[in-house]
Amino acid sequence: MTEILCQWLNQDLKVSRTVSPKSFAKAFSSGYLIGEVLHKFELQDDFSEFSDSRVSSARLNNFSRLEPTLHLLGVQFDQNMAQSIITEKPGAATKLLYQLYIALQKKKKSGLTGVELQTMQPQTSVRLQNMKSEAFRERLKNLIPRQTDFDLMRVAHRFEEKYRRMNEDVARMHFEKLERVQKLEEDQRYFNIEKQRLSRRRQNEIMAKIQAAIIQIPKPVSNRTLKALEAQKMMKKQKEAEDVAKEIKKFEALIKKDLQAKESASKTYLDPADQTAADLLNTYSDDDYIKKIQKRLEEDAFAREQREKRRRRLLMDQLIAHEAQEEAYREEQLTHRLMRQSQQERRIAVQLMHVRHEKEVLWQNRIFREKQYEERRLKDFQDALDREAALAKQAKIDFEEQILREKEIHEKIAVERAQVRYKKHYDMCGEILDQILDLSTKVADYRMLTNNMIPYKLMNDWKELFFHGKPIYEQATSKHEIAKSSAEQLVELEKRDLLDKNDYEEYKVYTDME
Repeated sequence: MTEILCQWLNQDLKVSRTVSPKSFAKAFSSGYLIGEVLHKFELQDDFSEFSDSRVSSARLNNFSRLEPTLHLLGVQFDQNMAQSIITEKPGAATKLLYQLYIALQKKKKSGLTGVELQTMQPQTSVRLQNMKSEAFRERLKNLIPRQTDFDLMRVAHRFEEKYRRMNEDVARMHFEKLERVQKLEEDQRYFNIEKQRLSRRRQNEIMAKIQAAIIQIPKPVSNRTLKALEAQKMMKKQKEAEDVAKEIKKFEALIKKDLQAKESASKTYLDPADQTAADLLNTYSDDDYIKKIQKRLEEDAFAREQREKRRRRLLMDQLIAHEAQEEAYREEQLTHRLMRQSQQERRIAVQLMHVRHEKEVLWQNRIFREKQYEERRLKDFQDALDREAALAKQAKIDFEEQILREKEIHEKIAVERAQVRYKKHYDMCGEILDQILDLSTKVADYRMLTNNMIPYKLMNDWKELFFHGKPIYEQATSKHEIAKSSAEQLVELEKRDLLDKNDYEEYKVYTDME
């Protein structure tokens, strides 16, 4: 409905102000456009008395003039509706304009003018309507706030808007500050995570280097040299020789046991005849047997000698093999010690590299921290410079304002002095001119009375009064005026004193001349 009314007002009636649905209530709050609409339909003859201002008196005037016309059209309109329209209550102006639109369309169809509508009403209704209009004006005057209240409300609304904007700015600044803090925290957290990741990666690399630097010393293989092989062969031969010697000893012991057993048996069981026969046989067979025994003894001695030689040779070979084994063991221990020392040196070198890397990381962190400190110092210095510049600018503005105020005061004092000087000179010139006129008038009067003959003494008195700035004519003539104006009495007394003094001076001059 608001769009239809806006189209009717803007296109059909073409009011002086474009009306939109958003500013509908504000446009009709003063009542000026309602009067313009009625004036276009020739119902508001006093439209020239309407005011487009938004002050309280203008609104009261407009709605007081609208009330009779609206009642003439049959539109429901009272002080409450007027107050709703003035206070821009939503829907109030739309409702009134809709009723006015319907009433104007009916009036247009009927073809009656405003004068005809007024003449059609009875006289009593006209008087009653006038009384209602007066009462409406009084009630509306009580309902409409004063212009000072409107101004105060407008100022309060403006400051409330300013306070709301300031709160919004503070909230936005606080939110932006929180966002910056969160962003800095996120950046710091990301930096710490990245730093931890890099440190963990470097630590893993260092541990890998340390693991790679650990030398796995292989187990020394058995010494397969020629001497060791010969020593093993000699030990094997020596063992075989010992086994053979043991077998020979066992065999000899068995033979001795057999011989002893045979001798004891022959002594026990043989009779004397057999014994003699055996003795005879033994005499014939002892030489062979002795030879065999000697031969066997020689062989045993030779074998024993050979065994001793072999034993000595085997012991020598064992001693040589033992010395070779000891030498190999010493070489192995020396190699192991050297390898272990080299491994420790490598481990120490890796640790030194790790310490150097940590030192470099600490140095880089220190440089980064110093850079942050430097940036913070520069920022603080820049903030201090900005504050000093702002203070200097404010001081300059205050100084300029003070200079302007002093200049205004100086100009004001100069103007006042010029006015005082001008007034003083003007009064002086006026007084001199008045005295000249008085003297001229006095001289002219006496010349007319005495045929151009003025006494010398009288002329001299007038000149003295003129030179001393005293009035020639008497200022007060009645006692009542003299009582009222004490200043004029003082002037007259001064005139008399001056004339008396002048007479005394003339008298002295005259007496001196005689």
